[in-house]
Amino acid sequence: MISVEEALSRITDQCRLLPAESVGLGEAAGRVLALDAAARRTQPPFDVSAMDGYAVRAADTASIPASLTVVGHAPAGGSFDGVIGPGQAARIFTGGPVPKGADAVVLQEDTEASGDRVTVLEASEPGKHIRRAGIDFAEGDVLLRAGRILSPAAIGLLAAMNTPWVDVRRKPRIALLATGDELVRPGEAIGVNQIVSSNSVALKALVEQHGAIAVDLGIARDDEASLKALADGARGADILVTIGGASVGEHDLVKRVLGDVGLEIDFWKIALRPGKPLIFGRMNDALMLGLPGNPVSAMVCALLFLVPMIRTMQGIAPAELPRATAVLGCDLPGNGDRRDFMRATLDRTGEGLVATPFRKQDSSMISLFANAGALVIRPPHAPPASAGDPVEILQLSVG
Repeated sequence: MISVEEALSRITDQCRLLPAESVGLGEAAGRVLALDAAARRTQPPFDVSAMDGYAVRAADTASIPASLTVVGHAPAGGSFDGVIGPGQAARIFTGGPVPKGADAVVLQEDTEASGDRVTVLEASEPGKHIRRAGIDFAEGDVLLRAGRILSPAAIGLLAAMNTPWVDVRRKPRIALLATGDELVRPGEAIGVNQIVSSNSVALKALVEQHGAIAVDLGIARDDEASLKALADGARGADILVTIGGASVGEHDLVKRVLGDVGLEIDFWKIALRPGKPLIFGRMNDALMLGLPGNPVSAMVCALLFLVPMIRTMQGIAPAELPRATAVLGCDLPGNGDRRDFMRATLDRTGEGLVATPFRKQDSSMISLFANAGALVIRPPHAPPASAGDPVEILQLSVG
């Protein structure tokens, strides 16, 4: 067996950065920026008012109340093209260009208007309530770096930068292939010795959550012809993910059958709990990741290895999902020779995060995984730990 760290290194070393493609800004949310993005304009392009009120010369408001002549209006989207002289003001609205000669804006509520006169009741100062040109950014400023996942805020920034099209990484295509005579899809008739297949739908959701395209190839039966036929559907995929059929013994089907059609195995078996029987290799033009069939084992391995593959192919750093520190909510015995990822509840207290592993950690119990807030990570041969001890965790989404 190899360590989790070595397995991850060998896997990500073989992941290649996918090419860029140009998409409309409206289609770019959640995509990964392929090239640094520079502003195509200055924002704001000129001095603008930050409030509704009157553009004035601050010197004219030094002695209050000050009575000024209103000589024009500067609405957002329009402008007053004259010059504000001594004793003059212009009605202005939020976003409106500040007229020449004015160096301050007086709030509307600090004035009393009557006809073409306005009385200023609050003294101002130069620059008051004015947003200077370029206060946000200037043309040519690099505001977003390659490798950034485009959030709604980033999309809004790109729009303000006057960027209608953006270069993003192509989404990885992930082919999912479950194996086993015992499996049926949700909603299908269930035989006496059959179970509902949850892995493919869960992995599809995980793959899409992390910005890749999932292609469900179906369920291969435990015979060579079925597995070969469905695996042929992985042509054009970046990664083929098989689920099940990777354990020792007569059901060790994946390695044997796919080996006949081009599978070259890099390693098999890692020092991990849950998820020891993991396969990694290459099958023709695609990388191949063989996950265990137990639902929790499959999902833990997908979080630890498949998600970093997707992130590496899109240029997202770091490849691994971020980890955090919590304190244990219960005592734990010493660990064995495999790195353990224990499902746990996660609570936030005044002292920080508290992770409490479930008493049962059977790898078939998907209900506990769905309600876990974190995976508690225990190194190989870790000594016994007590409640209150610090521990490394991988936070999960619950819901």
